[in-house]
Amino acid sequence: MSENSQSAFGAATGIGSLPGGDAREAAKTATGTFEDFPFLPELPARGPGADMLGRTAGLLVELYARVEPSGWRIGDRPGRDTRRARSWLVEDLDALEEFTQGHQGPLKVQAVGPWTLAAGLELRNGEAALSDPGACRDLAASLAEGLRLHLAEIRRRVPGARPVLQLDEPSLTAVLQGRVRTASGYRTHRAVDRQVVEATLREVLRVHGDGPVVVHSCAPEVPFALLRRAGAAGISFDFSLLTERDDDAIGEAVESGTRLFAGVVPTTDGPLSDPAGSVMGVRTLWRRLGLPPGLLTESVTLTPACGLAGASPAYARRALAHCVRAARSLADNPE
Repeated sequence: MSENSQSAFGAATGIGSLPGGDAREAAKTATGTFEDFPFLPELPARGPGADMLGRTAGLLVELYARVEPSGWRIGDRPGRDTRRARSWLVEDLDALEEFTQGHQGPLKVQAVGPWTLAAGLELRNGEAALSDPGACRDLAASLAEGLRLHLAEIRRRVPGARPVLQLDEPSLTAVLQGRVRTASGYRTHRAVDRQVVEATLREVLRVHGDGPVVVHSCAPEVPFALLRRAGAAGISFDFSLLTERDDDAIGEAVESGTRLFAGVVPTTDGPLSDPAGSVMGVRTLWRRLGLPPGLLTESVTLTPACGLAGASPAYARRALAHCVRAARSLADNPE
């Protein structure tokens, strides 16, 4: 249970992406808003290589990817796109290091998980790596090694940090349900066996050793039980997409000590409710599940519903600050 305490996570944080292209401004926002649980921002507006898929492709070891008109494709050697992705990551890490001097506590970094990577990266024939079980295994192994090096770099740059690794898996449900489209768009790739999905995730999660790994998906029908069995210490999701069908899986997750990263703040510009209103659904869920109110702050971290790349800079700052205020409201009045 220790990994799921306040000290392991924090009451509120961001998902990952922010608008704009200024690494220092983004790092200042991510660390200044969430002093207890900052995160390494991603700035996809800079272009290919700063996007979620390209950034993670730049982390791969002995596998490389380049941009084609259809998307990211695995290639033979590191090219301009790989170099650009790595250069932007170094820029982001420099900015993070500058604004986390003396930081002690959790610090979240994000990367695309193995199944969303397999659904999003193309093989030389233009089909998703998902179509080839051997390619999926190679990709997962390369990702695991890249994440190991990335986490070591975070520890070197911010010695007081306790890194939290977030794996972004928005395509995971589509992979499990056989809904990832082929290159032609007329068919879908067959569903991957749940045990294979779980085993692969477990292998990648292990790279963080005893450190906590959170799996994020802002898609409907998040497979809570599968992620818990794979070893996720936390599960991050869009709270508005939950249905009562998820109740049992969420109750079991909380009782087993899995942290819920509840995305309660909208990701696109618009009026924000008062902080208490933003967490009303969380309190209602808690009552419906019959869970003790005292468990709320031990079990829940508040976030935006997904990344904020599509928001205006002003709204993104407001949304992140709103997460902090909503978390305070939840702590002050868990009932």
